[in-house]
Amino acid sequence: MFSLVAFIPRAILQGMPLLFGCVGETLNEKAGSLNLGIPGIMYVGAMGGVIGAFIYEQSCGGNVIPFLAIMIPFITCLIGSLFMGLLFCFLTVTLKCNQNVTGLAMTTFGVGFGNFFGGSLVKLTGSAIPSIALSATSKCFRKTLPFADDFGWFGEIFLSYGFMTYLAVAIAIVTAFILAKTRIGLQLRAVGENPATADAAGINVNKYKYFAICIGCMIAGLGGLFYVMDYANGVWSNDAFGDRGWLAIALVIFTLWKPNIAIFGSILFGGLYIMNLYIPGTTMAAKELWKMLPYVVTILVLIITSMRRKREHQPPESLGLPYFREDR
Repeated sequence: MFSLVAFIPRAILQGMPLLFGCVGETLNEKAGSLNLGIPGIMYVGAMGGVIGAFIYEQSCGGNVIPFLAIMIPFITCLIGSLFMGLLFCFLTVTLKCNQNVTGLAMTTFGVGFGNFFGGSLVKLTGSAIPSIALSATSKCFRKTLPFADDFGWFGEIFLSYGFMTYLAVAIAIVTAFILAKTRIGLQLRAVGENPATADAAGINVNKYKYFAICIGCMIAGLGGLFYVMDYANGVWSNDAFGDRGWLAIALVIFTLWKPNIAIFGSILFGGLYIMNLYIPGTTMAAKELWKMLPYVVTILVLIITSMRRKREHQPPESLGLPYFREDR
């Protein structure tokens, strides 16, 4: 029997990696950079966290200190994601490479990076199963509020998550506020809409692009860390991410480039993604069709917003276009 109380927490857990990726990609696109490397960046962020957690767990024999068990993989995840962001910036902002080709190349690189080092760590453990289990670290990430069980269904729906779930929501809210209400956000949006005008107004276009892309990539990398440590209970398996990175990019369009709307959109996408598990008698072929729902919904939203022709529902005007200062 379908239980809404059981379904919503699973949808939220499924949607949080998408929320991290969506907010990160939104920052990239608001600066005028179409970063199709988000799936690869999430892989690298996840693997960075796995490497940090693996080394720490091996060094202390599994008797981890909760603070270090969280901070070490957190920092290594951010370092790996920052490296990918700097690489994308160097290629697309400094060298003016094609953003679509660069993003796709980074996705291929990121997936290969994660699978190579994941396979290497599996060999180090000598496990017969092709996966890495970081249960001690994952337990620290998944620790919930101690009073969650005292509130019944309310606690199960709203209070039964690890800290990264609330961090994702907080990052989305803060990002939406910065983009809409602050001078930095206004200048960043100006760079994405018309970099020549922003440059003429004294705004350092390249600096804002570097800043937005690097911060966005670090946020997206946290989505990979969340998937491994929270959703997958600390288990890394090669090619286990599926199409979540692409779903995060689709979510940007669905939410009309608004991080606050992405909070609800990610939960919706997460629910649609696992809906097939709650439909009895569904065949394997039908399950794959159900997984198409988030993309179908995104296409419908894209069609509707295009027909309405409202400027605030369109992507940044200079999205995907390199900026040559001598052309202004």
